[in-house]
Amino acid sequence: MLMLELFGKNADGDIGGPQPWKDRSDWQHLTPGTEELMFTRGSRSTPRHIVTLALVAALSPMLADCGRETATNDTPASRIVRTATVEKRKITTPLTFSGRIEAEDEVNVAFRISGRLLSNDTKIGDRVKAGQVLARLESQNELNALRQAQASLAAAQGQLTQARNHFDRQETLLAQGWTTRVNYDAATQAQQTARSQVDAAEAQLSAAHDLVGFTELKADAPGVITATGPGAGEVVQVGQMIARIARQDGRDAVFDVPSQLVRSASADPEVDVSMADDPAIKAKGRIREVAAQASAVTRTFEVRVGLTDPPPAMRLGATVVGRVSTSAGPMIDVPSSALTRMNQRSAVWIVDPTTSTVSVRNVDVLRFDEAQAVISQGLDTGEVVVTAGVQALHPGQKVRVLGSEQ
Repeated sequence: MLMLELFGKNADGDIGGPQPWKDRSDWQHLTPGTEELMFTRGSRSTPRHIVTLALVAALSPMLADCGRETATNDTPASRIVRTATVEKRKITTPLTFSGRIEAEDEVNVAFRISGRLLSNDTKIGDRVKAGQVLARLESQNELNALRQAQASLAAAQGQLTQARNHFDRQETLLAQGWTTRVNYDAATQAQQTARSQVDAAEAQLSAAHDLVGFTELKADAPGVITATGPGAGEVVQVGQMIARIARQDGRDAVFDVPSQLVRSASADPEVDVSMADDPAIKAKGRIREVAAQASAVTRTFEVRVGLTDPPPAMRLGATVVGRVSTSAGPMIDVPSSALTRMNQRSAVWIVDPTTSTVSVRNVDVLRFDEAQAVISQGLDTGEVVVTAGVQALHPGQKVRVLGSEQ
């Protein structure tokens, strides 16, 4: 209890015991309504206990309020949090890769013989037709070989005619008895030899014709030139690339993807492909081919996606973006905001539904992004985790779910 006493000055100016007031102005600072209880105008003294009781009566309401506020602060308030119930569901992960447009069927064309390149007028981007001549070699040697083969064939045919006539005569004489069997057999052998020489000469002539034809390089299918090789005047070898033709049979979107995706991707996923500079230009496709060996430089696998009805704007060499979603089995995921740290490991706050208190638990995070975290171990289906307000919690603290009436 707070006790107050009022002191005044005596006639000598010293501070003494309780002094009477001579005028009403001396006690105007007292609580209004108590002056009649303590004083009577003109009185010379006022009992101390009357003043004390009056002040206690005036201050009692304030003391009571202070007591109630202290009692209220002693009771800890429940912290408001947002929660989510743990459940397993099928997780899909969207993946995005950059790639390029290539021809579904692209071949290198080259000469089948060596020689000096006479002309090569191919240019990158040129459209060619089937049978169109792309380049030529100097063909003088091949033409000489062709003429020689023609002469050899003519000589072989002449010998065959002579051998055939000789055989006919020997056959007639043998029938009339004017020749021997030995002469007849020799004529038969000479005819067969001459016929074989004619066959050989015809084969040589055909080969000579082919060599002359090999001096011209022709396109075997319509397409677009995507690369060129040596120019006119250079000596080229057998099989050396002169031009690369992208056939017009189809278009592929080619991506370099890591080995993890190659292992985890589904058997036949649908890929959404769009232009990098204009996402409105898009097409759909499916994986057509996966490289059997990773690149020695990037350690990634080349994946070719066959496009279905690609728009004309997806020209060869254009940069595209491919999007595909991979799915895994049922897994537990929580919002990324639910994660915290404890013992140098990832953790979450678990709410006990019976006591409305929280406890912290370590978990193993398989992967996470800005939206969600996939938990591989540490949580069970049906548990309640705190997803918002985790920074201000401590073990055993009572919480109240946002939006509840508790």
